[in-house]
Amino acid sequence: MMTPATAVGTQPPADLSMNETPYPPLPGVRRVVEDAAATLQRYPDRLSSALVAALSARLGVGPEAILVGPGSAGLCQHLVQSLGPRPDVVHPALSFEGYPLIIGNAGARAVPVPMDGYGHDLPAMADAVTDRTRCVLLCNPNNPTGAALRRDDVEAFLDRIPADVPVIVDEAYREFVTDPRSPDGMDLYRAYDNVCVLRTFSKAYGLAALRVGYAVVPPRLTRAAALTGAVFFPSALAQAAAVASLTPEVGAELSRRCAELVAARTGLIGALRGLGLTVAPSEANFVWLPLGERAVPFAERAREAGILVMALPGAGVRITVGSPEANERLCAFVRAALADGL
Repeated sequence: MMTPATAVGTQPPADLSMNETPYPPLPGVRRVVEDAAATLQRYPDRLSSALVAALSARLGVGPEAILVGPGSAGLCQHLVQSLGPRPDVVHPALSFEGYPLIIGNAGARAVPVPMDGYGHDLPAMADAVTDRTRCVLLCNPNNPTGAALRRDDVEAFLDRIPADVPVIVDEAYREFVTDPRSPDGMDLYRAYDNVCVLRTFSKAYGLAALRVGYAVVPPRLTRAAALTGAVFFPSALAQAAAVASLTPEVGAELSRRCAELVAARTGLIGALRGLGLTVAPSEANFVWLPLGERAVPFAERAREAGILVMALPGAGVRITVGSPEANERLCAFVRAALADGL
């Protein structure tokens, strides 16, 4: 599992390890949360009725197809747990570090499929599906490599998967995708009866502390998945913030912020490549350095410089696109570290 380097000394670290947004909460959303805090003595709506209704209207699907819960990772746990009893879960081998834990917690057996470069090897993943397969996990764009799947490849993959094997498409970073060849999970959901889509308010929307996300699921699967979740979750504050995040006013500001982050991502990739590093193409809010055995030494040196990154030993380093100041600090560190022979 990937573990973030930790800062030492008294200098406040530039934390580029968790894929958090560099922007503060959207003002309109913050006001709604502040107002909702006046009712902390009340239990939240256990059905998340207002949020489900808002998502139903936005996505054009019935409320019976929508689950809300503790972020995309929490909802992934609910789905994988509810889809038994088949024992195997097929997933990409260099992807979200939580997948093996989620699969193990659900009492299932992980079937990891090695990547094809920075992306999923979809033909090999289809080959790995058997009559023991409970479900398949896809991550688009992929964490930690940042690679986006292509629509034609995904459709060819889905055409090979039996209709009774759910395919869970994790779109935690969907808002940062600019490649027109990458599919929208909702289009896949409408075209294939076994596709489930996971999304979150933690990343682009900046609600990581509130832990709220949603899944769009074939209605035949929603009841079992809902029964695996905790009662009274998400919290009332999370529900209110998510509903506010879906308003047109907030949406316009969110689009502006995402465009600004994409521009910063492009600039950071260019700067790091200009310093001599290999940087994978990215459609997310982070970049991937395939450093191999240099990954841990790089992360340790970054920690000593007050910069936190996420290292996967023997594979590479994932670095969140941060504020302009944090990105400049990172580049200054890289320049000095390479000059020292790292």
